[in-house]
Amino acid sequence: MPKFDRYDHRILHQLQKNTDMPVADLAEQIGLSTNACWRRIKKLQDEGIIRGNVALLDEHKLGLNVTVFVSVKTSEHTDTWLEKFAKGIKMIPEVVEFYRMSGETDYLLKIVVQDIADYDRVYKKLISVAPMHDVSSSFAMERIKSSTALPLDHLIGR
Repeated sequence: MPKFDRYDHRILHQLQKNTDMPVADLAEQIGLSTNACWRRIKKLQDEGIIRGNVALLDEHKLGLNVTVFVSVKTSEHTDTWLEKFAKGIKMIPEVVEFYRMSGETDYLLKIVVQDIADYDRVYKKLISVAPMHDVSSSFAMERIKSSTALPLDHLIGR
């Protein structure tokens, strides 16, 4: 892991909140010259620490009102099965997160859809991807916390 100082920490912290901030404003906030700040951002990008800049969309304003967490258990644990399953899941745009897990659940998916009927359509796609032992769906009732910001305090110590 690369070494980070307080300036890198501040840059990453601010950019996680707002990537639209002009570099000159960011530099002023953290106490660097514009050029020094820009060079640090460029280095963080080149090192792959900053992977990209995206717009965060409001799913409810786009009519995507249902979030479903799907637990998948399989009795087949081969590379071939996983490759087929992963390829199929990546083709379903409603699956916004996909994890291989330890414990009782083999895979966990986060799916965002318009409503229950829309989820049923996605579910039918999901179960056609590869043979599965068990598929269990849990519907989120309320989002209490959601963040794209990663914790950074460990980078500079406490």
